[in-house]
Parts: sequence; C-alpha cells; structure tokens
Amino acid sequence: MPLLLRSPFRQVLCAGLVATVLIASPASPRPAAAQDSGGVGTGVGLIRDAEIESTIRTFATPLWRAAGLDASFIQINLVNSSQINAFVAGGQRLFINTGLLTRSQSPNQVIGVIAHETGHIAGGHLARSQEALENATTQSIIGYVLGTAGAVLSRSGAVASAAVLGTQSMALRSLLAYSVGQEARADQAGMTFLDETNQSSRGLLEFFQVLEKQEVLLPARQDPYLRTHPLTTERVDTVRAHVEKSPASKSQDSPELVMMHHRMVAKLVGFLAPIADVMKRYPLTDQSLPAHYARAIAYYRKPDLPKALEEINGLLKDHPDDPYFNELKGQMLFENGKVKEALLPYQTAAKLAPQASLIRVSLAQVQLEMNDPSLVKPAIAALKDAVRTDPDNSDAWHFLAIAQGRDNDIGNAALALAEEAVLAGDIRTAIQQASRATQLLPRGSPGWLRADDISRDAKATRNRS
Repeated sequence: MPLLLRSPFRQVLCAGLVATVLIASPASPRPAAAQDSGGVGTGVGLIRDAEIESTIRTFATPLWRAAGLDASFIQINLVNSSQINAFVAGGQRLFINTGLLTRSQSPNQVIGVIAHETGHIAGGHLARSQEALENATTQSIIGYVLGTAGAVLSRSGAVASAAVLGTQSMALRSLLAYSVGQEARADQAGMTFLDETNQSSRGLLEFFQVLEKQEVLLPARQDPYLRTHPLTTERVDTVRAHVEKSPASKSQDSPELVMMHHRMVAKLVGFLAPIADVMKRYPLTDQSLPAHYARAIAYYRKPDLPKALEEINGLLKDHPDDPYFNELKGQMLFENGKVKEALLPYQTAAKLAPQASLIRVSLAQVQLEMNDPSLVKPAIAALKDAVRTDPDNSDAWHFLAIAQGRDNDIGNAALALAEEAVLAGDIRTAIQQASRATQLLPRGSPGWLRADDISRDAKATRNRS
C-alpha cells in the first residue's frame, strides 16, 4: 500500500502554537487528514498549496508595496471553509477562506478584498489588538473563523477543549471586529492603493454587492465577514462613487492574472468539491486549461490514475515548463506507489519553482522514500532551503530530522525534531530533543545556540503553564 504524500494542495489541521500538517510519512507514520469517498482531506482547518499561495501573493504584493509594507513579512493563510471571510490578524497574518476564492468571479474581486484588508494594516486598526492577536495561536484564531471549537483538532487528532476555545473565540470576536468608521477608512485606503497600482475598485464594489444580499439572512446564516466587517449603505455608496470617477476603473485584469485566477478556482474546486460537482462544473465538453486541471485532480481523487495521467500529461504536453503541473503529476505517481517515476516530475517542479518551499519538501520526501543513500544529501539540501524560507513548516523539520539521522548527523537531527516539536506545541519533546542536541553539537556553534534557546524557552513555557 503506497504511503500518503500530502498532495500539492495540503490539508492542515491546527495544533499547538502554529498550524501543522497531519500526514503519513515514510519513516514515522502519522495520521492523515480525514478522507472522503473522493480521497481528499475534508477536515476543516488550513490548507497549504504552493501555486495558490503564489497566486495570492502575486495579487497582493503591489498593494502591500503601495501601502509601504514589507511583503516578505506578511503570511498568507488559506482557510478551508465554504463561508466568505477574510481578515488580517496580529503579526500581519492574512487569512482568506477558500469559499471567498471559489465564489469570486475575477482576480479584481479578490484583489479588492485584499486592498481593504491592507487598509486595516496601514491604518493602524490592529494596534489595539496587536499584542493579544500576536499571542493568540493560529489554533484559536481558526477556531473562531470557522465558528466551531470542535473543528480544531490537536496533532494527535483529539478534539481541542471546547471550553477553552469558546473563551478564546469570544475574546477574538471582539478583537477582530472593526467599527464602521474603521471599515470606511480601510475602504478609502484600499481604494487609494488600487488607484496607485492602476487597478479598478470595481471588484471591491462587486464584493460588497454580494454581501448586501446576505444582510437579509439571519445572523447565524450570514457569512462571518459581515460579523467582523459591518457593511453600511454609506460605505457601498462611497465605493460606487469612487468607481464612477476614478480613472483606474477603466483598467482590466491582465490575461495572466485572469488565468491565474481560473487555475486557482479550478484547483480549489477540484480538491474540495464532491467529484460529481467537479465534473458538472467542468464537463468533458470544456476543453479549457482550467477544466483539464480540475478534471485531472478529480480523477486523481476518485482514484482513476489512467484518466488522471491522461489529463495531466495533456497539460504538460502544451506546458512542459509549468512547475505546478509537474508537481501534480509527481503527486499522482507517488500516491499510487510509483515512487521512482515520481522523482523526475518533482525534480522538474523544484527546478522550475526554486522559491516554492512546499515543492522542495515533497521532493525530499520522495528522495527519502527511495532509500537511495546517494539521494540523502540532496534531500538535506532541499530541506535546508525549505526551512530557511519557511521556518514554520513542520513537515520540513520532520523530514530534515529523518535525512540528517540517515546521514549520521544525530545532533542536528535532534535539533530538527526540537523545531518540529515547538511548532506542534509539544513542549516535553521540544525540551528533550533540544537538550539532546546541546549534548551532541559543538558548544557555542549556531546549532548548539539554537538548541539552547529552544530548551530555555520551552522550559519557561512549561513553568508558566
């Protein structure tokens, strides 16, 4: 039975201090995210996907620069929820629901929402709650975003304490709620950023018009965006007036952005929607690139590997240098036990998208699964690159520990396990592995100093609890 490699579209369940991924790994089996009949994780939480994160960052970066923000410090969090929601939390963490993305009709609509959220950051609206939200875990934030404490699972799969999350949720509800005045100022700032980047505010207006239809619903049935972002007629009228007079309103989304948006929606639908719904939305008569993409994913989930490969190979024939098509093909092959065949697509994907840490982690897992000693050091190199750019990726630390262990670098393997434990909120293991690392690594070396810091911080956290 093939081992489960997280798909390029990765299901994340919240645990401990940050979001972590639940997987089955080649060396240390861990529980996989819940599977439905279609074979894709259906549990609520966060998802990771290199392509979608890159798309959102492409949409957002010009706005962040216009606002004077350092884009490299802003984290993108994709929330697996069909509800419409988006907000910025402490530490400049942007949360966007998959429901908002799949129900959007254009890049400009998504960009308009991001512009508004950027307005909250630039306007200092987070100042009153910054410290509280920086101290809040992603677990507690997502518990509130999803509207249910039971949706949040620990790393072991146990349901987190509803009482604790309920209390945190009530606190976060007030911290994340903006006043009507703040909303209006964020609208104005967002429209300014859109004008400065020569992008229309029409998408923001269209988004508001969607929300207006929800105001007649009972609060329990409204999308949560309305609960934290109060909408008024005055706000809608102001945005409409701006659209009518702004020269940027004539601007259109570029063909490149439109295709990125179509691909993002197709990918989300392909992975999250029931397979029958995927095929209904993207029937065989639809020969567009996004339709082939969505069907490839649906067949892979079914699972029907021959049809999945037929679809993805067709895409690769026309687009051989697309890193995400190569990544998906590698995923399909790996999960169907064709490990050696999966190596080349992953190597190609990593070469074509050197900045995509998630792809490097997947490549390293394939390299380790092959049990070829000559691939251990390349795996270590790929994983070190991954943790350098994405230090909160617990998968990367987990596989780095495996690779360094195989390379007989036990001290650094212990340090990697300590890093993984910190991300999982496993204080006991963090202390144990960090202490082990300080015993094995040269005293005063960078690794030793990091292990000592982890040990001290973890002990302090344990003593406070």
